[in-house]
Amino acid sequence: MKSILFLMLIPFAMFADKPGDERGVNIKDAHSYSNPAEIVVQHLDLNLKADFSTKKLVGFVDLQVKNLTHADTLRLDTYNLKIESVKVNDAPVKFILKPADEILGSELAIPVTASTKVVTINYETSPDARALQWLSPEQTAGKIYPFLFTQSEAILARSWIPLQDTPGIKFTWTATIHCPKELMALMSCPQNPKQIGNGNYSFKMPLPVPSYLMALSIGDLAYKAYDNRCGIYAEPVMLGKAFHEFSDLPAMIASAEQLYGKYPWIQYDVLVLPPSFPFGGMENPCVTFATPTIITGDRSLVSLIAHELAHSWSGNLVTNATWNDFWLNEGFTVYFESRIMEKIYGKDYADMLNLLSQNELKHTVAVMGDNNPDTKLFLDLKGRDPDDGMGDIAYEKGRFFLMALEEAAGRDVWDAFLKKYFEEHRFQTMTTEKFVKYLDANLLQENPLIKQKVNVDEWVYGTGLPKSLPVIKSRYFDTVEKAAAAFIKTSAIPDTTRWTTHHYLHFLRTVAPEMTYEKAVALDNHFHFTQIQNSEIAFDWFMIAIACHYKPAYQALENFLNTVGRRKFIAPLYRKAAADTTLKPWIEKVYQTARPGYHAVAVKTIDEIFEGK
Repeated sequence: MKSILFLMLIPFAMFADKPGDERGVNIKDAHSYSNPAEIVVQHLDLNLKADFSTKKLVGFVDLQVKNLTHADTLRLDTYNLKIESVKVNDAPVKFILKPADEILGSELAIPVTASTKVVTINYETSPDARALQWLSPEQTAGKIYPFLFTQSEAILARSWIPLQDTPGIKFTWTATIHCPKELMALMSCPQNPKQIGNGNYSFKMPLPVPSYLMALSIGDLAYKAYDNRCGIYAEPVMLGKAFHEFSDLPAMIASAEQLYGKYPWIQYDVLVLPPSFPFGGMENPCVTFATPTIITGDRSLVSLIAHELAHSWSGNLVTNATWNDFWLNEGFTVYFESRIMEKIYGKDYADMLNLLSQNELKHTVAVMGDNNPDTKLFLDLKGRDPDDGMGDIAYEKGRFFLMALEEAAGRDVWDAFLKKYFEEHRFQTMTTEKFVKYLDANLLQENPLIKQKVNVDEWVYGTGLPKSLPVIKSRYFDTVEKAAAAFIKTSAIPDTTRWTTHHYLHFLRTVAPEMTYEKAVALDNHFHFTQIQNSEIAFDWFMIAIACHYKPAYQALENFLNTVGRRKFIAPLYRKAAADTTLKPWIEKVYQTARPGYHAVAVKTIDEIFEGK
């Protein structure tokens, strides 16, 4: 196909709501070398060429800075970047690239003066840059053209751009991307899919964003719109399926706006990536990056899109100031996602999702231990990869904390508070301490009975699960639990006439502890789980297959691990199989075959599994 894209010039004055200016901050981020309290990057202009033959991005970045304290050094974050030269106000300067840390990378120290306005850095990325995945044509759906995508969260933006890689500051940006003429480039900003790029694409993000929301994708892509502000990007062979799957997207946007205010980012599109993408989705502004594993044909997994859309308020608009505050992004977003799903599909449907998630949270806490400090919402990740904090605690404990507050305050009062919170902190950053104070001043003091029902400190700073954890019930799951009990007792196959994905998941998770090889045979003969294309059900089935040594599923499991790179699925499968002494030699061989097709984020996690970490 021919590439299509654009230069979208949107005057900043178009926006009636001016972003809050918190871009010079005093919060120290343990995961960044940068010094934004002294000199802060307010805007960047990026110019890069994507070289698929060498797997490098090559070019330069202009950083527009404001020297707040007459600082003599600008400190930036980098990871395996080759720095060719640096200019300050267009004059060459000597820079220092300090020794690398395994987690943080290398500090780039640049001499500046009080009058410094622009710092220009010529550089190139390494072929194994952690944020970048270069895919061969064989790794794509179309099998004709190569593909590139980035994943910058949490601290991987520094592996493709030298910048202040901390969520504590926000900046505006422009970019020019050069790529093969037959490919399309997309970035995390408003797009114009009707303009032809011919290998040269220009982008503009007029609203301030943190570094982890910098995103780029280049591939054989096509676009189909639902309306004038949302649509789907995908490889041409995937576009029809994706467009059908996400057809409720306009309704999701409308529902979100009814809850917490007007959508703030102009445009909302979804880009469906190849299956090696390590996450379910990434909330890059204006264009969510999404895994194809949620495309099932029955729209049963679209809650992930609701989640990424919700990030447009919780995370992108109001952002965690450090990665210790990650729950402020994800806990709010999962809560918001649940409200969107309830608004569109009804309370019974939302209850199913909430109960599945709460059961996963309880399992996570049981495995980690009630007294494990990593079960706190507010974490201490100093000296550790911030990726360590990106699990069920931030997402689900955070969500149920907000749900507990909603139950105690009443939905109308809670919604008014949350809408006010988003509005008053637009384009700003938020710490846990600041949120707790805001919550107290704007909700708890006016409604003292809430404090009696919900102990905020216990939720935020305490380990384990608080006593005020909401009780979730699902009438849809009552019949599933009866069917599971009957199957465990007599191997009776349930009637699944009206079951959705979520019914099957609850059934499999309920029977899993009692599964035997013989019961696996009975289920597989009837439902053909081993061949199922629904990734969520396949994952649960493969976990059962490993546990009861159901060998007929092993080849399908191997195929799954060689074609899907979503860490949520592959990491637990590898962990479970590697813990089984009879399966470990086999799963190690599977990993060596599959590993080259995984993103660096997934590779790091799974390498650690086999290293015994």
